[in-house]
Amino acid sequence: MTERRRQILKLVIQEYVASSAPVASEHLVRRYGMTVSSATIRNELAALEDLGYLTHFHTSAGRVPTDAGYRFFVENLMDRPSLATHEEHAIRQQFLTAHTTLDQWIHMAGAVMARTAQNVSVVVPPRGPVVRLRNVHLVPIHDTVILAVMVLHDGMVRQQTFVTDHPQPIDELQRLANVMNALCHDASVGQIRDRMDAVTDTNPGLLRQVVDLVCATLRIYDDALSIDIRSDGLLEMFNQPEFAHTDRVKHMLELVQSSGALAPLIPQITQSDGVQVFIGAESQRPDLREVSMVLARYGMDNEMVGVLGVVGPTRMPYARAIATVRYIAGVMSDLVYELHGESRAERDASIHGLPNGE
Repeated sequence: MTERRRQILKLVIQEYVASSAPVASEHLVRRYGMTVSSATIRNELAALEDLGYLTHFHTSAGRVPTDAGYRFFVENLMDRPSLATHEEHAIRQQFLTAHTTLDQWIHMAGAVMARTAQNVSVVVPPRGPVVRLRNVHLVPIHDTVILAVMVLHDGMVRQQTFVTDHPQPIDELQRLANVMNALCHDASVGQIRDRMDAVTDTNPGLLRQVVDLVCATLRIYDDALSIDIRSDGLLEMFNQPEFAHTDRVKHMLELVQSSGALAPLIPQITQSDGVQVFIGAESQRPDLREVSMVLARYGMDNEMVGVLGVVGPTRMPYARAIATVRYIAGVMSDLVYELHGESRAERDASIHGLPNGE
């Protein structure tokens, strides 16, 4: 890879990403005022094709990048990925004005990534090794109908109604909730069972009903997390020429709305630092050969970790996608730390034994 070939490969990829049209030597000479002839550029394009970085659809057509070409570009030729300062400020302001719930932030992250990177976004909610309860509130709805509001350790809120044998006074519901919250804060399903089995209560029937409901809800939530992948950006996807055909749109929808493609990658992402880029056939899955994914983890390290990123055609503006995913992952990590009453700066200081703020 001579310096001239590196520069030509960079220009071909930039042009193809922008236009989705094969790039010819004459176009490069004309657009960039290159000092060498079209014939010289054609020879260099042929050399890059022999190296596996470019290919062509027809004999007389221009070149398009291969997966290997995109990989070389991402690792060696791409400009430093970053968002403009005003974009970062605008994104952070959107999160600060949103409701302070994890569900709202996840929805916001998906929408912002899709709009900024102009591709489909995916967000996997953060989770810890075990689903745990933060607290429960019991609210009378009507006669014998009670609403249980369960706040989980990761900030998610789950609501479930249940029916009692007879109406329960508000102060009794508050007392039972206080008992559970005092004993079961930050407890898993097994811990909740053990701790509540030892409680002697004046209203054991209702207490048992609440315990059963909470434990069942936590189990359902734990099962759902394994396939809970949120997506956004369908309009952005429809604007991509690669997905102008109905069958490709259907395939992309199935990809981002099911766990089959992304689930195997989640453990790898949650255990890796920084942004991870998967390009086309690199994933070794036939259904992903025309798709690239830019993914990163977010949340509280080793405690509450999720995955977010963008999915699109291999003809992706990688620098912008990487910059977007990296920044949103940082914002979401800050919010998850704050949701648990601790700033990332405080956590880093405690880990490294530094005074606050250093």
